This record gives sequence, structure tokens and C-alpha cells, in this order.
Amino acid sequence: MAWAGGAEPHGDGRGDKRPAWDNKGQYLLSCLGFAVGLGNIWRFPYLCQTHGGGAFLIPYLIALVLEGIPVFYIELAIGQCLRRGSIGVWTAVSPYLGGVGLGCLTVSFLVSLYYNTVLSWVLWYLLNSFQDPLPWSSCPLDINRTGAFEAECQASSTVSYFWYRQTLNITADISDNGSIQWRLLACLAASWAVVYLCVIRGIETTGKAIYFTALFPYLVLTIFLIRGLTLPGSASGTGLAFVVFTEAVLHMPGAPGWAVLFFGMLFTLGLSSMFGNLEGIITPLLDLGVLRRSVPKEVLTGLVCLLCFLSATCFALQSGSYWLQVFDSYAAPLNLIIFAFFEVVGIAYVYGMPRFSDDIACMTGRRPGLYWRVTWKVVSPLLLLTIFVAYIAVLAWTPLSYRAWDPQYAWFPSRQEKSYPGWVQATCVLLCFLPALWVPAVALVQQLAKRRQKQDTWQDGCPKLQEGGAS
Repeated sequence: MAWAGGAEPHGDGRGDKRPAWDNKGQYLLSCLGFAVGLGNIWRFPYLCQTHGGGAFLIPYLIALVLEGIPVFYIELAIGQCLRRGSIGVWTAVSPYLGGVGLGCLTVSFLVSLYYNTVLSWVLWYLLNSFQDPLPWSSCPLDINRTGAFEAECQASSTVSYFWYRQTLNITADISDNGSIQWRLLACLAASWAVVYLCVIRGIETTGKAIYFTALFPYLVLTIFLIRGLTLPGSASGTGLAFVVFTEAVLHMPGAPGWAVLFFGMLFTLGLSSMFGNLEGIITPLLDLGVLRRSVPKEVLTGLVCLLCFLSATCFALQSGSYWLQVFDSYAAPLNLIIFAFFEVVGIAYVYGMPRFSDDIACMTGRRPGLYWRVTWKVVSPLLLLTIFVAYIAVLAWTPLSYRAWDPQYAWFPSRQEKSYPGWVQATCVLLCFLPALWVPAVALVQQLAKRRQKQDTWQDGCPKLQEGGAS
């Protein structure tokens, strides 16, 4: 909702004018760039192939029509109407829903940590793409003459070796953190610097950058699809982008040029999503007034980027990719389901459907139709509640495990399935529920404050009642 902006600038929580987009096209493309990210490249194809192929599209489209689009419309409309960040919007809807805004801020922070780490990996591959031949096209020379690394490369593949050993230098267990990989740390710093420079220029500059970051990825991806690239069903997550696609690039004429285009596409695709993620942190903080009004927004943005960079240094360890998988799997999915449920219920039953319809009519000139009203009041809440229960059941019955890259594994180069240690499992549970705890916590604080206010009012009135009785 930090990106929901209209044509007219209104006041924000700091008493300043909110900047506006130059035109509706910029706003539309910014929403598109934020909604479509790296997950559409590496997660969606894998989910399709592992859950029935084309049949997977049936439940996907049903959920998109009955849940995804209605919730997305709510977020855009309420943000457009109230012109505030996530905390300000849901506090305005109801003080008891302020935890939804704080939870959204927390999720945006956690997602930004690992999302920009992926961009740093993309940047590393982009820099290595300006070589002919590509560095992942052959096994490196055995400099130390031990044969260990060469054997690992020959046993797996050149693209897997470049990813797991030369890029990540991955450990065989999540409990073994290893050392900082300085090249990845440098790329991480560069990625955060690019995000910072884009965001501090404001909507005027970011809006223009959106044209490139939104259109260029789809152009390149379309070309790749036309070339007939196939995606093996065994690849998922980062392996899809950094192993499968890099292997495909090697078989194309002019491989270095295609590699530059592909990783340039990934970087711009992720960059447009990072704009929205970072604004999802900064805008609520500005509305809360965490810094004095005399302090420019650039300072707050720099502090947030610095904090995110320092917090994300754990992903630059040799075990960093394992931890990124933990954050990617548990930090956002369940929390977003919970927040989406409270958003729909909050608008339909707390803010009120007639009031919300009037707001939409004021902005667009027409009231929402029957489809929107039915999905907001009945279908979307029930569907989200069903998905929440099913998700909890899956988490309860599915062992928390990960796939480790271990050259000593008997079935190498297959990755070894390992259970998370107990303390990592506790971290997974904490990530699943920590942001959502803001919702009951804020509601409880509001209830206690209201009760205390009633008590103070009653105590203030007692002397007056006594004086009146004595007279």
C-alpha cells in the first residue's frame, strides 16, 4: 500500500506533501513490477510441474479470481483513499487493526533481507557473464593439484559446480556457518546501494525507471521462451535460475550475450519489486514520525538500507543459501495469509462495505459491482480461512528439512535430505508467527488503554458525585 498513490498529492503523517505519479501508466507499471518478481521465474514453473502441470493452473486461476485479485483491489483502493502507509491505513480503519500494519512492515523488512541477497547473486552472475567462454562452461584448472575440487566438478556438472562451489562455496550442513564470502558481500553492498540511489530520487525518478524495469524483463523472457527453453521438473528455487537457465544459455549461440540479457533481466525484475518492498518499510516509519520532521527522508532511507544490509550479512556466509531458504519458506507465506484475512474482514465488516463503496465511487466514478461485494464479504474470507487451516495442517505433518550439497554423500550429485536441527526448527516457527503476533498484541494494548481510560473517567467523576451528594 505504500505504492498506492493518486494524481493529487495529499498530506502525510509528517505534514508534508506526498509525491504523486506523473501519469497512470507509471502507477500501473509500478504495481505490475511490484507484484511480479523473481518468484515468477523460479517458483511458479516448478510448482506447475510438481503439482500436475497444466492441471495446477485450475486451482491457481480459481484462487486468483476469488482471492488474489479482490484482496489486491482492496489494498490499492484503501491505500489510494487514505493516502497513508500500512500502519496509518489500518489504524484509521480501526485502532484494533493497527497490528496488521506493523505486521506488514515486519514482513517487508524480512523479505527485503533475502530478496536483495538474491539480487546480489544475480549481480555476481551478471558480472561474470562478460567473459567468453563463460566461467561455468568448463571445470576450473586444479590449481592445488589435490584433485578434490576437480572431482566434485566432474561428478556433478560445470554449472552446478560454479553455483555451489565457486559462487556460494556452500557448506554441507546448515549448522556449519563457514566464513564470510567477501565477493558476495561486496555484491550485496552494491545491490543495496543501487536500491538506495533509486529510492531516494523519489517517484519522479523511480517512476521513469519503472518503464525499463517493468518492460525489459518481459521482453527478454519472451525471447527465451521463443527459443524453446525447457525446465526440468527436478529443479526449483534458486537452482532453477542459477543452474537450469545457465545450462540452457550454454547451448545457445552467442552464450555470453544471452547470459548478460538473462541476468540483466533478473536484476531489473527483482529491482522493481525491491522498490515496493523498501517503500513498505519507509512509508510507515515516516507516518509514525520515528525521526524529527527536520530530518530528510534520505537519511531514514539510508538508515533502513544500512540496517537491512547489516542484517543480511548472514546470507553471505557459506551456509547463507540454507538460511535464505528458511526465510523464503517461512517468513512470508503464513503471515501474508493471516494479514490478507484481516484486511478483507476489516474492510467488509469494520470499515463497512457501504463506506468503502462510497470511497471507490468517489475515486473512480462508479461503485463496485456484485462480484467485488460478494468476494469481499463472503468468498475471500472463507477461502483464506480454508487455506490457513490447510497450511497449518501441512506444516504440522511435514518434517522440516532441507537439501544439502555434500560431495561426500553416497548419491552425490543428488542433494542429501536432512532434518533441520531443533534450534533451526524453532527459528522456522518463530518466523511463521512472529509478524502475525502484532495483530493480537496491538488489539490487546488498545483494549487495555480503553479500559484504563474508562477507569480514569470514572475516577474523575467520583469526587463530583460525592460533592453533589453532600450538597
